[in-house]
Amino acid sequence: KNRFTICKLPRQSGKSVTVTAYLIHQAIFRDNINVAILANKRETSFELMAKLQTSYENLPKWLQQGVIAWNKGSIELENGSRITASSTSSSAVRGFSYNIVMLDEFAFVPTNIAEEFFSSVYPTISSGKSTKVIIVSTPNGMNHFYKLWEDAEKGRNSYNSIEAHWSEVPGRDEKWKAETIANTSEQQFAQEFECDFIGSAGTLIAGSKLKSLVYHDPITSSGGLDIFEDPIEGHEYLMTVDVSRGMKLDYSAFILVDITSYPHKLVAKYRNNTIKPMLFPDIIVSTCKKYNNAWILCEVNDIGDQVASIIYYDMEYENLLMTAMRGRAGQVLGYGFSGGKVQLGLKMAKAPKKLGCSNLKQMVESDKILFQDFQIINELTTFVEKRDSFSAEEGCHDDLVMCMVIYAWAVAQDYFKEMTEQSVREELYAEDKESLESDMAPFGFILDGSDARDEIDNEGRLWKSADGFGGDYGMPYSPWEWSGQGGFDGW
Repeated sequence: KNRFTICKLPRQSGKSVTVTAYLIHQAIFRDNINVAILANKRETSFELMAKLQTSYENLPKWLQQGVIAWNKGSIELENGSRITASSTSSSAVRGFSYNIVMLDEFAFVPTNIAEEFFSSVYPTISSGKSTKVIIVSTPNGMNHFYKLWEDAEKGRNSYNSIEAHWSEVPGRDEKWKAETIANTSEQQFAQEFECDFIGSAGTLIAGSKLKSLVYHDPITSSGGLDIFEDPIEGHEYLMTVDVSRGMKLDYSAFILVDITSYPHKLVAKYRNNTIKPMLFPDIIVSTCKKYNNAWILCEVNDIGDQVASIIYYDMEYENLLMTAMRGRAGQVLGYGFSGGKVQLGLKMAKAPKKLGCSNLKQMVESDKILFQDFQIINELTTFVEKRDSFSAEEGCHDDLVMCMVIYAWAVAQDYFKEMTEQSVREELYAEDKESLESDMAPFGFILDGSDARDEIDNEGRLWKSADGFGGDYGMPYSPWEWSGQGGFDGW
């Protein structure tokens, strides 16, 4: 009954076979329909086609249609209906018109391919009034499938959501669960069978925090620029920029943060992998001018130096933050340095990245930076530890997260305190002070003075009790030096 259906189901629950049975039914009893079976890998789609063909062969002869074409990639029946199998890609269904599209294990399709796929397939689906999309998958982190599912649950899209618990599958009980966990792990069971949207292991941000993050759609979105909050007069903003070569590989990105007061709040972000470095400065400067001439801190490792130079020299934008080398202190944030080795931005080396990652973790987990962008949350779930550093998992991106790392490095600098009269270190310490003090053992002694007494030791020294101290914990002094002074009056 539903045109758009999304299913979040555990592994080995018969979900794919059930859907193939529905597809066979549609192909037999409806004439001239086209069905596409698309999976994360071509081999997986061929396996689904093999199951479908086996099911078809075991139907009663009187129920079967005549077969015109029959191979591992497609079936064509006498009534004109056709079923094809392929991998999910941007070109998989381009140029064809389909009545039903089934997407199997869609959570395991890379995010960039999934986005390109929907941009190419959706026009063929939306052109009809009875065309259907069926998405079936087990969760795989907080990616595009997670977004579709959450939007379906909250009524933000047209998908009808279907889910089932692992215990509903015959033969699965608590004994089976304990055995499965013993043979795999708690995390793997939670994702594969409990269908939890958990990120990768070893992420910079704790998994419990990632699960609590929520996203909202921007108020406007155009050409990669998403606006979450319009500029407010009198507010101060900071933009951090990460530059790519614009060759459809990594993304050129920036985030724009309201730094007027704590907690800081992300108000805009940009992400585009086709923008050329020569054109990127125009977008950066035009956005910053709208937001009260926001401060800019640009990463200048590779092509970023060219972008920063255009902003500062060609476009004459003055609020470009610079860094200077200060010996063992490394790079230090500043503005308009004179003399010394000065750069028009931050050179992302091991030291600033380590500091930025550490600050970002503490700020996100203590809610000192607020953001509601899906792509940032998605990148954080795959931003994992690698060889004493952090970076994106294979096949994933971390461009927006690196903008967050640059931001977290900048706000901990002394110059940021001068800019905004805010101290991130003090804010973070105040947040954690209570827990730090409770974790530390008490130092010294607490005595109420009830056991106060004066004593003379074997060496003839008088031990006189002090206020708040008693017994052996007073202050020793010579009886000849202090006699007649009326007691001890503090240290």
